[in-house]
Amino acid sequence: MSAVRGAAAGVPTSRRGTFLADLTASFVVFLVAVPLCVGVAVASGVPAELGLVTGIVGGLVTGLLPGSSLQVSGPAAGLTVLVYQAVQQFGISVLGVLVLATGLLQLLMGALRLGRWFRAISVSVVEGMLAGIGLVLIAGQLYSMAGLDAPGASLAKIAGLPGLLADVWRSPTALTSFALGLGTIAVLVLWKKVPQRLRVVPAPLAAVGLAIGAGALLGPSVAMVEVHGLLDSIQPPGPGDFARLAEVGVIGTILAFTLIASAESLFSAAAVDRLHDGPRTRYNQELMAQGAGNAVCGVLGALPLTAVIVRSAANVQAGARTRASRVLHGVWLLLFAALVPAALGLIPVAALAGVLVHAGFKLIPLGEVRRLWHGHRGEALVLVATAVAIVSVGMFEGVLVGLALSVVKTAWDTSRVHLEVVDPGTGPLTARLRGSATFLRLPRLLDQLEALPRDRPVEVDLSGLHHIDHACRTSLENWAARHGSESVEPVRFAQKL
Repeated sequence: MSAVRGAAAGVPTSRRGTFLADLTASFVVFLVAVPLCVGVAVASGVPAELGLVTGIVGGLVTGLLPGSSLQVSGPAAGLTVLVYQAVQQFGISVLGVLVLATGLLQLLMGALRLGRWFRAISVSVVEGMLAGIGLVLIAGQLYSMAGLDAPGASLAKIAGLPGLLADVWRSPTALTSFALGLGTIAVLVLWKKVPQRLRVVPAPLAAVGLAIGAGALLGPSVAMVEVHGLLDSIQPPGPGDFARLAEVGVIGTILAFTLIASAESLFSAAAVDRLHDGPRTRYNQELMAQGAGNAVCGVLGALPLTAVIVRSAANVQAGARTRASRVLHGVWLLLFAALVPAALGLIPVAALAGVLVHAGFKLIPLGEVRRLWHGHRGEALVLVATAVAIVSVGMFEGVLVGLALSVVKTAWDTSRVHLEVVDPGTGPLTARLRGSATFLRLPRLLDQLEALPRDRPVEVDLSGLHHIDHACRTSLENWAARHGSESVEPVRFAQKL
């Protein structure tokens, strides 16, 4: 890693050395990107070639623009579930409208310098979002591994898993396909243990390559990726598709695309910045670069793009020094899609499903949940609640639930009010309030005030409060009017409420 940091930090090298380093890194990223681009497209319910189109745009458009110099963009597993739902609900022809609108919104937000505000989104919400996506992705792709139809709803997919295993066991064809998918996952998990000379081949490429060989031996019992041709797969949106922008569901999907794609890209940028010592990400410019890429993808009717941490980390670790590496990876994707598209037809669908099941597991931050549970239990609950809401209700609604819970938690943490009672022995009691008095702490505060003796006069000191909301103000006035008796002086406030 130190070598990577030194190269990225701008250690003096010749231009030829820099170009060779970027060229080598671009090949590595290209080899990682091919199976992931195709797998995300197939799982999203669109032609495999559209995944390559998005990867090409991520390299040739987003890759050329400033923002994050070493981050690589393309189709991401994090949006697979939402894209699939959108395609099923609105049709593939409307996908371009959704992605184009997403890109334009990102360009607008970047121009308004809102990129840095995405860094204010709770990490627990983002990780909960990715965990929920990962669970839905795993559940859906397990059916694809077996070559069987999956139920429509996410909960139904999860509930149907025991029945899926029974169906796989009863069907030789499904069992063969499922075993091929499990083998792909095993290669992905164990590839880091093979000899170093073999690890020059990226794990996703090795797994899919071995699956292609196994599929050839197994024959027609294994389903292969359907090939449509690059130009035939591109479907620019028409005038009728833009008319769908008046639908509430379409608008909600665009907002979900924008929120998730932007948050995932900018969080990925922060993670990539930790991998090298080179120039830091300029968040507003990176958001505009992502928006430009999505706008082009929308015009072409392709998948939405985001920055992808797997490809970005591979780029840094392969020794990339400038943005040329990610641009060149887009060139290699274009040449592959244009010159050897038939190669896609050799890839078993079960293998791509296995790649995405593995990607889904990597989206679930089990270690982070354990860490938060021991140190920040409220954040852990936000993470889990967001994931559960996404699985049980839906993507957009789940993210809103997570954001709402995060706001409530923050309000709860910041609205701390402390009541100190000073009893001089004779005369009035002094009740001193310190902190922030909001409705969230009102029940406990009223319990403490109502426990004060009613046969002693009380003076309430509010000088230690830096905020009091309307609910607390009204409740204190009502308590003061009720407290005491006819023989005791009314409650007095040291400052006006």
